[in-house]
Amino acid sequence: MLYPQTGVKSKILLEDANCRYTLMMLGVGMHIAEHTNPRNATVNVIEGQGVLTLEGKELVLEAGVFIFIPAAAHHAITAATNLAFLLTLSERVMELG
Repeated sequence: MLYPQTGVKSKILLEDANCRYTLMMLGVGMHIAEHTNPRNATVNVIEGQGVLTLEGKELVLEAGVFIFIPAAAHHAITAATNLAFLLTLSERVMELG
């Protein structure tokens, strides 16, 4: 895989009315700043190492790791090595009220 030297490279692999599947690649030392998303998400690490900070808790990322991120949860990612993962965003969470 060709990793970016700066920033993040992403490619939407498939998108339908319910889900979006995106290949994400970060070069060594790259960072995705803390943010939230209105959709539930999963991260499935393909290769590399890094850290996902989820609601203040640091989780180690390495090949084979699968993490669920609830909608509206604060999270950030830092790549310790070149890092590739499949990001899946599910249906938007409906607010009741």
